[in-house]
Amino acid sequence: MLQRLKTLAASIRQAFGRGTRRGLEAATTAAPGAARSLRRALPPLLALTAVTAAGYAVVMHPPIQAVPHGQAAVRINQFSGGRTEFREGSFFRLPGLHEVRLLPLRDQSFHPASLAKATGPSPLQSVEGLSLGLDMTVRWALDDKRLAELAPKLPDDIEADVITPAVQAVVYKQIATHTVREIFSSQRAEIAAALEAELRARLAPDGIVLKGVQIGSVDLPPDYRRGMDRLLADSLASERMRYTLEISEKKVKETEFEAAADKLRRETAAEAAGREQIIAAKAQEEAMKHVLPFKQKQIEQRALEAQADSAARIQQAEGAAKARRIEIDAEAAARQKLADAEAYRLAQVGKAQAAQMAAEGELITRHPLLVQKAMADKLSDKVQVIIAPPGSGGFIGSALLGGAKPAAALQQDAEKE
Repeated sequence: MLQRLKTLAASIRQAFGRGTRRGLEAATTAAPGAARSLRRALPPLLALTAVTAAGYAVVMHPPIQAVPHGQAAVRINQFSGGRTEFREGSFFRLPGLHEVRLLPLRDQSFHPASLAKATGPSPLQSVEGLSLGLDMTVRWALDDKRLAELAPKLPDDIEADVITPAVQAVVYKQIATHTVREIFSSQRAEIAAALEAELRARLAPDGIVLKGVQIGSVDLPPDYRRGMDRLLADSLASERMRYTLEISEKKVKETEFEAAADKLRRETAAEAAGREQIIAAKAQEEAMKHVLPFKQKQIEQRALEAQADSAARIQQAEGAAKARRIEIDAEAAARQKLADAEAYRLAQVGKAQAAQMAAEGELITRHPLLVQKAMADKLSDKVQVIIAPPGSGGFIGSALLGGAKPAAALQQDAEKE
């Protein structure tokens, strides 16, 4: 759009320049006709110039303006001084007639870096005259109910022109009334509360609402910080010793209370045990009144039971003796019968053996070689072949029996002699 307007303006200038040159050339020849032509062309040229100027103004300064997110716009009429507040959307703004001021609606944070270091450009001074730095953050916001009133009054840079001087004035005055130790450790919360209260009262007339003041680290000179660290260490050691002594005292009291409680517990237990013994003795006494007759009856019962047991044992012994005598008589009779049977068996065995031996003797007398055959059968597992001297007429096992010779051989030897 802007480029088109520029092109249109350039075309108008060229056309006007060409007309001017032609008019100068023809002025000498036809002045009356040129005047009439100029009068006819002047109204359209003026209208075109006005339209071009209006378009350029609209492009460079648009009449419709939007309100940024998180901000509010205040439109101020330059002639009447009227103010209109806009929180969101768009509004009409006529250049030259209206002036617009944008103000923040959200909370803002201000961090004075010049006060943060003890060696910075503007350090704080304690009551001892020592330089120190204070890291602090100031949260602030504009009073949204007074935006129309504050728009023409507040400067463009609110932090630099309003908040920074107020913070420096309040912080320098408050810090100068406290020692470094109070600022560093003991009264930091009280100092922050005092700073917040005084700074809120100072910023309220300018329409600035203080949300809070936060104090961070305290920057001390190196030498003083080392001494402060040692002092804090000694203080902590003293506090630790104090707490240790208190704990020891409490432990002593606890031991005393425990001893007293233990003593009371033991006394109570002893009294209870004594009462229990008394009650047990009384109960035993009452019980003995019933137990003694019962014990007497038990003694009589046991005596009767002993007598019955003695009679039973005597009867059992007599029965056992009778049974033993019967068993002995039966055992003697059995042994006698066994002896008679054994004698009879031996007699019969002797008779059978005598008859067998008589039969064997007759058989051997008839057949003498049966002895050698029996001997050979006995020795068959030890001697494979037995050779007897031919014509010896003797026993084949005479050599094995110690050289005894048979009767026939003896008779032959005697005949030879």
